[in-house]
Amino acid sequence: MKINKRIVCIILIGIFLASLNVSAVKTSQQNLNMNASSQSQQQSSSEGDLDPLVDLEVTVTIKEIRALKKIDDLGQSDFFVVVTINDEKFRSKIWLNKNYINEPWSATLNVPDEEENVSIKIQLWDINLGLPKICDLNDDDGFLLNTYAVNLIYDLKSAHWSGDDYIYPYVTWGDASGYGRLNGCDDNSIYENERDCLMYFDITQTDYDGDSIPYWTEVNLYHTDPEVNDLGRDDDGDGVPIEWEFKWGTFMDYDWYSDSWVLVTYYDPFVYDDHATLDPDSDALNNYEEYLTSQWGSDPYRKDIFVELDQMEAGPNGEAASIFPEAGKDLLRDAFDKYNICLHLDDGPMGGGEWIPFDIETPREDLVILYQDYFLHGSKNNWRQGVFHYGLLVYDATYAGYVFGTDDNYWGAYQISSKRVNKHAIISGKPTAYASVYMHELGHTLDIRIPGGHDDKSNYPWEIGWWKWRPYKSCMNYGYTYALVDYSDGSRGKRDHDDWNTLDFFAFQAYIE
Repeated sequence: MKINKRIVCIILIGIFLASLNVSAVKTSQQNLNMNASSQSQQQSSSEGDLDPLVDLEVTVTIKEIRALKKIDDLGQSDFFVVVTINDEKFRSKIWLNKNYINEPWSATLNVPDEEENVSIKIQLWDINLGLPKICDLNDDDGFLLNTYAVNLIYDLKSAHWSGDDYIYPYVTWGDASGYGRLNGCDDNSIYENERDCLMYFDITQTDYDGDSIPYWTEVNLYHTDPEVNDLGRDDDGDGVPIEWEFKWGTFMDYDWYSDSWVLVTYYDPFVYDDHATLDPDSDALNNYEEYLTSQWGSDPYRKDIFVELDQMEAGPNGEAASIFPEAGKDLLRDAFDKYNICLHLDDGPMGGGEWIPFDIETPREDLVILYQDYFLHGSKNNWRQGVFHYGLLVYDATYAGYVFGTDDNYWGAYQISSKRVNKHAIISGKPTAYASVYMHELGHTLDIRIPGGHDDKSNYPWEIGWWKWRPYKSCMNYGYTYALVDYSDGSRGKRDHDDWNTLDFFAFQAYIE
C-alpha cells in the first residue's frame, strides 16, 4: 500500500505541475496567439532606456463590465476588479448591486524603462452571499483561478499586448472575442450555469507626444518624430490614419526561422492598402468603414453590427412616447455578446438617435420618408447606408414590427410600434417585449431563413403550429416573440433552425443601387 500511495502522489504532483505549466504558457503551435511569455520572446532590452523622453508608466483601464448571466444568488452582481502589474496588486472599489458597470477604473504602475515586457493579470470578482467568487472572463485554459483570470504580456516597444487577449489578422486562428475584450462564453458555456462576464479594457503607456505610438516604434519602425503628435496623419493616402493602422496592423508573431517572436507590421501606414475592399472578419464592414465606426468600438477582426435607433416623441393627447427601455437594450447586447457579435445601438447624439415628431399613425410610405430624412439626412450617398441597419421605433405602423422597403431598395430598414408591443409587454415586461420584437425584425435584415415556426399557424397556443415548432427556440418564431431575446442555435432536433451560424451580415446591403 505504501508503494501505491507513492505512485499516486507522484502522478498527482506531475499533473499539478503540468497544469501550472499549461496555464502559464500557450505555445505558438497550439494557439498562434503571440503570448510573449512563451519561448524566449525578447527578454530585458539590451538597448537601455526604451523611451528617453519620459519615465515609463503602464496603465490598465477597465472600461466596461457586463454580467452575461445571473452572477449573484441574491440581487444583482457586486463586482470588484483585481489587476496585477509586475507582481503589484491593485484592487478597485466594489460596485454594489449592478450587473452593468460603465464607470471606468484604472491602475497605474511605474515600470523599469529598460525592460521591454510587463506582466499583467486581470481578475473579476463578485461578492456572493458574503464570499468573493471569481467570474469567468476566459476560455477556461488554465488551472484553478487561472481558469478564469486573464494573463497578458505588455510590450513597451510596440504598445501591444499578447497572451489571453491578442491581435492576429488571420481570423481563423485569431481571438474570437476581439482585442481589448474578454468574454467568459469563449469556452462554449453560453447556456451553462457559469459566472460568464464580459469586460472591455485597454492598456496604455506614457507617451511624450500623445499619439499613443511609443518612442521605440516611432524611431526604429516608422522613422517619425517621437516629439510630434502624428494623429490623423495619412502618408500613404489610403484614407485610414496612422493611429488606426498602427493599432490594428501591428502584432507579435512567431518567426520559425529565427526561433523567436518578432514585431510584424501587417498594415504599414506608409504603404497603400485598399482598405475599402478589405474585410478580414467578413461582417460586411470594410476596413475603411471599421475606421469610421471606431468611435463606437468596432474591431476589424471581430464581427460588429451597427444599428441606428430613432424614436418618436409623446403625443399631444397623452399618447406615451415611443421609448425603448434601457434594460431592453442591455438584453439585446447580451444576446449578441455571448456569440462574440458586438451590437452597437446608436441612439445617442453621435450621428443617430434622433427624436421624431409624433404621429398617430405611420404608414409604410411615411416610414420611407422618415428613412430619407432621419437616416440619410437627404443624401443618398450618406456613408451610414450599408454600414448601419435602421431600426425605427414609432407609435403605430399597423403591425408590431416589419421590415419596410425603401425607394432605393435598401433592405436594412425596419420598424416596431410601441402601441402594439405594449399590449404584449403586460405579460413579459417591456424590456423583454421590446428587445424580442426588435431582434426579430433585425433578424430579417440578417436574412435568417425562417422554418414553419414563423408563419405556420404558430401565433397562439390553440394553433397546431405553436406546439409543432416549439423546438425552434428563437424570437424569430412567433411562439417565442415578445418573450425571448435570443436566436436559436439549431441544437433541438429536426424542427429547430440554426439562426446564429447562418446570419448573413451582407444581406441588408444586397439591394443598394
